[in-house]
Amino acid sequence: MADLTTKLGPITLKNPVMTASGTFGYGFEYKDYYDLRELGAVVVKGIATFPSHGNPTPRVAEVTSGMLNAIGLQGPGVDKFLSGAEYMPFLRTTGADVIVNIWGRTIEEYCEVAARLDAERTGITALEVNISCPNIKEGGVAFGTDLKLAAKVLNAVRKSTTLPLITKLSPNVTNIADFARCAEDCGSDIISLINTITGMAIDIKTRRPKIANLTGGLSGPGIKPIAIRMVYQVAQAVKVPIIGMGGIVDGADAIEFMLAGASAVAVGTAIFADPYAPLKVIAGINEYLDANNCKSVSEIVGAIRL
Repeated sequence: MADLTTKLGPITLKNPVMTASGTFGYGFEYKDYYDLRELGAVVVKGIATFPSHGNPTPRVAEVTSGMLNAIGLQGPGVDKFLSGAEYMPFLRTTGADVIVNIWGRTIEEYCEVAARLDAERTGITALEVNISCPNIKEGGVAFGTDLKLAAKVLNAVRKSTTLPLITKLSPNVTNIADFARCAEDCGSDIISLINTITGMAIDIKTRRPKIANLTGGLSGPGIKPIAIRMVYQVAQAVKVPIIGMGGIVDGADAIEFMLAGASAVAVGTAIFADPYAPLKVIAGINEYLDANNCKSVSEIVGAIRL
């Protein structure tokens, strides 16, 4: 059997398959399904300095080849995350690698949550910075769609923590490579992509939007070709490792991302239909590596033939 050990800059994981933020809760919800240590890493829902109740319902709608969601970054806030029995204290007991996704409405909030997690870092493998959040001070512009704002928040977060830093990129931009280079220049150790693509769905019977927020983030198999294209473009633009995601359902999907240049992958929407999806992806990668006489998973990273 091939070696699945995965090195992502300063991080070493037992395998390249993790959960995507927002799709696996805080791990506690899945503890009865399997040992979380079987995963490469558990990536928790976004944590801010404050509790967030999220958007009004309905917040999720099934669409062709995927789903729309506008959950609104619902979460307990950093204090409860660090102290609540079902959050970080539970994750510390599992022995799993834990990546904490963070967000804020302002640069100061990003820095504050990063510093709090840095101070109580036991059991935290890395931070994933979600820069797709609206910047309230700048009139609601997402940090991740403005290069200058992205650089400001990433430089500030980098100064607030010595934990390994992952930047999660928004696909809702003209040139994804520019934002990847920005993240690398600002000290990100790893880049993850893609986040959801803005979409909308309308119920033709009621003539109302299917989501109360009007628009939501499109995820699932329908966005996979876009995600693979962006991973490939970023792999040509930066030297830091990449975590690829967007519509991964099985091992074959994951291998496509890795051939395009991703060193690891995250499974998201598939988990809603099948909690065991990440383990099936791991098994599928193993089967492919064995069938192709690969000794290590690293052999297929960026191995696309042009």
